[in-house]
Amino acid sequence: MNVAVDVGGTFTDFVFVRGDGSIGYFKILSTPRSPEVAVLEGLKSIGGVGEVVHATTIATNALRGQVGLELPKVALVTTRGFRDVIEIGRQNRPRLYDLFFEKPRPLVPRRFRFEVDERVDARGSLLKPVDLKVVEALGSKLGEYGVESAAVVFLHSYINPANERVVEEVLSKFIPYVSPSYRVSPEPREFERASTTVVNATLMPIVSKYLARLLDGLRGLGAKGLYVMSSSGGLVDVEEATLRPVQLVESGPAAGVVAAAEFSRLLGVSKAISFDMGGTTAKAGTIVGYEFELTSEYEVGGEAHHGRVVKGSGYPVRFTFVDLAEVSAGGGTIIWRDEAGALRVGPLSAGADPGPACYGRGGVEPTLTDANLVLDRIGEYMLGGSMKLQRELSVKALSKLGDPEAVASEALQLANLEMARAVRLVTVERGLDPSEFTLIAFGGAGPQHAVFIAEELGIGRVVIPPYPGVFSALGLLMADWRFEARVAYPEDLEDSYTRLEEGFSKRLGRIDYFVRYADVRYEGQGWELTVPIARPARFEDVERVFEEKHLSTFGFKLDAPVEVVLIRVIAVIRRLKPKLKAPPLRGEPKVRSYRDVNFGGSRVKAPAYLRDEMPAGFTVEGPAVVEEYDSTTLIPEGWKAHVGGLGELSVERVA
Repeated sequence: MNVAVDVGGTFTDFVFVRGDGSIGYFKILSTPRSPEVAVLEGLKSIGGVGEVVHATTIATNALRGQVGLELPKVALVTTRGFRDVIEIGRQNRPRLYDLFFEKPRPLVPRRFRFEVDERVDARGSLLKPVDLKVVEALGSKLGEYGVESAAVVFLHSYINPANERVVEEVLSKFIPYVSPSYRVSPEPREFERASTTVVNATLMPIVSKYLARLLDGLRGLGAKGLYVMSSSGGLVDVEEATLRPVQLVESGPAAGVVAAAEFSRLLGVSKAISFDMGGTTAKAGTIVGYEFELTSEYEVGGEAHHGRVVKGSGYPVRFTFVDLAEVSAGGGTIIWRDEAGALRVGPLSAGADPGPACYGRGGVEPTLTDANLVLDRIGEYMLGGSMKLQRELSVKALSKLGDPEAVASEALQLANLEMARAVRLVTVERGLDPSEFTLIAFGGAGPQHAVFIAEELGIGRVVIPPYPGVFSALGLLMADWRFEARVAYPEDLEDSYTRLEEGFSKRLGRIDYFVRYADVRYEGQGWELTVPIARPARFEDVERVFEEKHLSTFGFKLDAPVEVVLIRVIAVIRRLKPKLKAPPLRGEPKVRSYRDVNFGGSRVKAPAYLRDEMPAGFTVEGPAVVEEYDSTTLIPEGWKAHVGGLGELSVERVA
């Protein structure tokens, strides 16, 4: 069986397709210090494992300093005069008036930054080749210092990488891992390119060793292969993940958006918002024309303010990412009061260990899961009854902050506002009207909050897909293989795109289709917008698409020349995807119980249904509760839910 494994901060999710085409799934608690332990434990319980597709948070966790993931000793080899570029960086200040602000600690200390006397000019002409004897002496020195990985970043190597290639070959004789910028980030801007390459060099030993341990375990289980989700929403093989682990930074969140995009295609919903709320965070992304939005800018290990990445607080990475806004609002997010006595939610999370207070695993801090339990929005059993939640522990934890029911209600409202802000970031701030979209909500906690977020944003329809608690893992099985290549400052657009595509065809063989993008700006602007490019690539079409996006994003256009800074091609190889089946025909489902639920102000008696018993075509008006193995859907008054042909719950406003 093909198996998808999504490692989250609280649970590790498994989805597999049986021989008859039916889908099986389950969740177990994650093992954050050694993620592969939970992965292999779950795979052993399945048996008959074939191909494994995997989403992992190990790259992000390492750069955020998670306990148990020590950073390796990394060196930077760069052009003479540029050793301090990763420390000087840009003059971005995440907190403008903070006199005590400190920049992120450089991943490479100054004593491990080395300069080489070489030079390529801005047009790619080789002015000064590297001295082999100097590089060999440097390699010997790195070995003596115990350096495990080195980043090689030379000026203008994105146009002519000849000097980087020489240094890469020599240093590979002395240290295990070498990361040249022409392989990782072949584009202009010395600081961003250097930062991306250093992040990649830092992650190479960590990701390589993790994948090696995982592969060893998979061989013992007789698995046929391993593929990893990249931040761009496609699968890559182990070799690609090992050489360019920087593309795994947003591996897990990307899988959810892929699943939502594929599901929106099946439903015929051309405008959708992917909303994924798990145990630690909530993520939002947009889907237009059944395609998820992409961006080429990201800061890993930095701070976020209401879902917006704070520039200058982390390590810039230039790579293709699924465009996501992420906030610290998950089931395990901790509720607390600040020094002024105001109630706050997040950013700290109880995670899987010890977890929310109601888990009974030693956690004493109140969380959003505890709040939902106290308000009876969720039942006392999870995971098909295998995990009992202890309500008295939730009451005890929340009582430290005041009346438990009042605190719970206020905390959930604050969390919903925070998550609504994240949705606005990927809609309103991208020139999109959220009221024109359908909200596709999943994750273990997503269906509990989705309708309240929709009310806040003026969205009239919410769709809860089948298997919502493991939907991101299902997205791994729906993903295609995606590989990316880039060229800076192309002289001829169509010719440059064609050469990139021909290179992929020679290397990969069968390619189903190519996706073209370009980073475009007005001359003199400091940053670009990424726009899709049709074929054949004509400059006048690029100019038109760019100005349309500039207008929708910023509200104005300029009377200025347009220039293409970078072109990128994504080669896509389709995979066979699991088929979602309609629920079997049954009679009217029974009401399992009536529960006094606090929907936000007062308690109302609401019927509780089991989702597995609800046939296609069944409709229920709120207030109501729909329970299943891995999640609970809340339908407040003024909304009704309808079971669709793919087993989805379509929750809509009552006119």
